[in-house]
Amino acid sequence: MLTDKPPRKSNLAAFTESDRMRTIDLPQDGSLRIIAKSVECAMKAGTTTNVRHACQEFLETTSRFYGVPDCEIRVLAARPLRVRENWASELFGDYTPETMLIRVWMRTAVRKEITSFGTFLSTLCHEFCHHLDFQQFRFPDSWHTRGFYERAAALYHHARDTAPKRLFWVPVAGGRWRIDWPRTNRGA
Repeated sequence: MLTDKPPRKSNLAAFTESDRMRTIDLPQDGSLRIIAKSVECAMKAGTTTNVRHACQEFLETTSRFYGVPDCEIRVLAARPLRVRENWASELFGDYTPETMLIRVWMRTAVRKEITSFGTFLSTLCHEFCHHLDFQQFRFPDSWHTRGFYERAAALYHHARDTAPKRLFWVPVAGGRWRIDWPRTNRGA
């Protein structure tokens, strides 16, 4: 994962604030864990409609907890694949702030297989954190900062009921950061 380049002066303060916000409040009633399990069960059944209903319940519950407007969800089939001369990329999900719509893709781009539950839930949490950036934190944009990734990871691990990993970051050119995966996976 790579952070966005810091913006120009007009949005730099909000970008820096997002980067510094490394934690997020999490519901302690266990509701997200239960709903995440229903998302997983719906994915195993392979029907888009059931997955969408479970995701909508997840989003409504998280929106209610954070006191933000509900956002809509579309669960789509195979991920879009963009192929260039020397690389390819897949779109796992996106969020449109103007319509408060999250789109997530349930199948892999090439083989059209149902994606892993962990990847799917991580994408859902990631896109919901974009919603929070606009609706709760009132940022003018939702940048991929270190803080953003930390908040999304906290929500994911909470919903999945897994131990959170400390993310280790290394600087790269242009004021950006990337996760040091070997160090993160070692935990040191």
